[in-house]
Amino acid sequence: MRIHWCGTGLSSRPGLRRLILAGHPVTVWNLPVEAAVAAVGDIAEDIRPMEPGALDEALRPGDIVVSMLPADLHADLARHCVAHKVHFVSSSYISPEMRELDEPARRAGVVVVNEVGLDPGIDHLMAHDLVAGYRASKAYDRDNVLSFTSYCGGLPARPNAFRYKFSWSPLGVLKALMAPARSVRDFSVLRVAHPWDAVRAYSAPLRQPETFEVYPNRDSVPFIADYHFDPDWKVKEFVRGTLRLNGWAEAWAGIFDELAAKPTEARLKALSDDLLGKYPLAEGEPDRVVLCVSLKAERAGVPVWHRTWVLDAEGDVRGSAMARLVSGTVALAVESVLAREIPVGLHGAPHDPRIVARWLDEVGHLSQFMRRVEEV
Repeated sequence: MRIHWCGTGLSSRPGLRRLILAGHPVTVWNLPVEAAVAAVGDIAEDIRPMEPGALDEALRPGDIVVSMLPADLHADLARHCVAHKVHFVSSSYISPEMRELDEPARRAGVVVVNEVGLDPGIDHLMAHDLVAGYRASKAYDRDNVLSFTSYCGGLPARPNAFRYKFSWSPLGVLKALMAPARSVRDFSVLRVAHPWDAVRAYSAPLRQPETFEVYPNRDSVPFIADYHFDPDWKVKEFVRGTLRLNGWAEAWAGIFDELAAKPTEARLKALSDDLLGKYPLAEGEPDRVVLCVSLKAERAGVPVWHRTWVLDAEGDVRGSAMARLVSGTVALAVESVLAREIPVGLHGAPHDPRIVARWLDEVGHLSQFMRRVEEV
């Protein structure tokens, strides 16, 4: 089983290097090929330009393709993999086009794995652990009222007045802010056209308690089922969202005004370029990632079970915090596919308690601080 790792951008390198240094047979694909040589040329023996048709010709049944390319390229690449009876791994969300590959992948006998990065990815692992822990606890009761929150953010380790810095194009951040969000608040579905209209304060139980600003992101509601909540559980709150430094909403007020005006693609690109020029993460400057996933059960208004996973990581000699956590988890998924631990078909981050525990232990080594807090 040869691993074909496609894309050697900043978020790819730690996980890619892990697989190569572990002795797995890895072919590295990138365009331009010189960027891949600069990234892993000191350890990789097989680096190739990702030109049309070249990857297809190299694939053999049973191989694994890892896509660290832009998300809009994943579905087409995954279709090629299934047609060649090749496994596929990416860190991105499962798109509707990707879901259509579940049955073809089963027929082909291959695994298609998505949502195995940081967010989505590590947050899923933490959620699966919390739900399993709650189900096994003495406090478990179908009449309990549940609140679930999951907040993740890439932050500057050295804060600035803008309360944010960019290590690559801001376009993704801007487009995410223009998308509506759906979550559950006070037992009802909450829909917001602009995520910044739902910003709240959040106190994270880190080594030193710290308050952040958080807001809902994308559509949280389908993950109620994905996290194996029973349909009859009483869900008071369920939100997956983004975490930012205090003062972020105020600093970004002008940006929000521009986005609310529904800018053209050209204007959005110009705004992105301007932000990257003004607020870059300097070369060698450490970034920071904070992730907090919490599940609380209440009975008659009194908490009876409450656990929170917290992670706080900074960039160091091993690479940026974002790159370590995204690509490091992708590498764990690749190793699980190699070990045949993941069934054929389409999957997100695994639910299996043994795999969840092992992956979380590995993630702990990628972070400066990670723990599960027993709050009740």
